[in-house]
This record gives sequence, structure tokens and C-alpha cells, in this order.
Amino acid sequence: MKLFGFLIATTFLCAGNAIPLVPRDNSHYVEGKSRYIWMPDADGNPFLVDLQAPVNEKIILARNGTRNRYWLFTRQNRNSPQVLLNGNANSINNSNYIGNRPTKVITHGFNSNGNCVWISQIKDAFLNQTDVNVIVLDWSSDAAGPLYSSVVRAVPKVGNELAKFLNFVFNTAGGSWNNVHLVGHSLGAHVVGNTGRAVNARAVRVTGLDPAGPAFRNDSNALNRNSGVYVEAIHTNGGQLGINRAICHADFYPNGGTSQPGCDDFICSHGRAPLLFASSITSNHLVGRLCTDLREANRNQCTGATFVLGNANLGKRGQGIYALSTRNAWPF
Repeated sequence: MKLFGFLIATTFLCAGNAIPLVPRDNSHYVEGKSRYIWMPDADGNPFLVDLQAPVNEKIILARNGTRNRYWLFTRQNRNSPQVLLNGNANSINNSNYIGNRPTKVITHGFNSNGNCVWISQIKDAFLNQTDVNVIVLDWSSDAAGPLYSSVVRAVPKVGNELAKFLNFVFNTAGGSWNNVHLVGHSLGAHVVGNTGRAVNARAVRVTGLDPAGPAFRNDSNALNRNSGVYVEAIHTNGGQLGINRAICHADFYPNGGTSQPGCDDFICSHGRAPLLFASSITSNHLVGRLCTDLREANRNQCTGATFVLGNANLGKRGQGIYALSTRNAWPF
């Protein structure tokens, strides 16, 4: 039984093509090189993913972002979302959306949806902090597994459709990209990265929460510095489910950026980034130290200038790699 906790025994990718034994803690995984990795399913349970699995082109054509769903939350409807429809002006005009408020957009990743607990935590933190429009993007129709490779192919189109939707909202009821903060977790970080690059007037701020690593090493569709005026990432499971490289204007590596205190597995560490961000909006208490390089950040041995992680400030600007220590439980 102990051995089963680390290895999958006789599993098959397809007839006559056996999957090799793969450690369930992903200790084998090398970013950009390994073929297999364990990822969470829709219920948060690990399952083995073949990063080189062939995709069905018919499925890819269907995953084009047109099934995106958009839910609006404001201080007038904190817990009851209003459904906004792309191309339907009445759905915007009859909602609580107000164009001169800042707009926060939050989205999820692979095998997830807009009803995540952490999305509610970030939404509530934003609304408690200031009077804003919070739009949750649910792209679960395109984010559903089990073929990770198919979902990866959908990311750019999902992001582009989000950009078209926001432009429609602004043209219908007011608003500006200079007042937009895009937030995405895992594959959702790359979704909002594509959104930010799909428009001439970039979003003023973009936050990637442990941006997905598998299939995104050196990929032009990944979140990057061109995705917004100020782009930051919070790396909490770098080198496994998250990307370990510094890809933004500011990259934060809490507790070394690979595994997190209080977490027993990579799924927990990957999910820590949204919680750290939610907490930072509330109290702005998580402060990083500038690092000379990524190796120093992964060792959490940085002693340079201070810079706060996260928060909701649209005027936030900064550059560099930062590391910090956090506690193992809320508020960290």
C-alpha cells in the first residue's frame, strides 16, 4: 500500500502503450521535458496526465471561447451573480455594472469553474476593499479534462473572447482598460495573459496566480510582460503545476515558490497562490525582498529592497524577483 502511494502500477495510455511508473508526488517532473504529470481532477483528486496526448481536432474547434460565461458581482449583489451576455446590451444595462468603477476580472484553470471557493474569497476581498465591478469568467466548458492538451489549445481563444466581451461592455455602458485588473489562476493566468495582449489598450494590471507550467515553457501564449501595463505572478508550486521562471514585471516566490508550509502535496501548494492574493487584498501585509536571481528566490534567501505581494492597487508598479516567508494558515 505504501508503494501505491507513490507509483501507479498497470495503467495504459492506449492499447499496447503502457505508461511508465510515475511518482505521485511529481518528484520526477522536469519542466519542459517530462511527458507525464499528476494533476487534480474536477474533485481535486490527482490523475495522471499525458502532456503529449493527441487531441481531437473537432474538440479543439468547439473549444473556442464562445461558451464563456460572465457573472457580475457588485456591492449591490455580493452573493447573487448577474449574468452578462456578450452582444446583449440589455444584460449589461439592466445589471448593476457601473462604467466609472474599477473592474476586476477573476478566472479559474484546468478542470475547474467559476464557483471555486477561492474565487469567492477574492471577490469578497475586492468588494470589501472598494466599490468595484467584479466579473467572474467561467470557462468550465472549455477547461474540462481529461485531455490537458486540448484545454491548453483553448486558452488563447478563451482569452481573446474575454477581451471582446470586455470591449463590448465598455462600449455599451462605459469603462476603460485603464481601470481593469485581470486575475487568473493556473491556466487562467495564461487566459488573462492572452486577454491583455488582445487589445491595443492593455489592462492596467494583470495578476497570475501560480501560472500553469506544463506545456507553457517558452510558449508565446503564456502570461508575459506584454499582457498589461503592470504584470505580476505569485509562484507557489513552480516547477510542477506552476511555471518556475520569472515571466512578469514582478515575480513573487513565497517560501521559495515550490512548496508551501502546511501543504502535504503539490495540489495544495498550487492552490495557495489564490489564498495569498485574497489575504493581501484584505491587509496588504505580505512583503517580499528583492532577489539577485531565481536561484536565490527558490532558496528564500533574498535580502534586497522590499515590495508588497498582491493587493488591489491599480497604480501598483514594480520590477524584479521577490521572495518572502509566510505562515501555514490564513491570513498567512
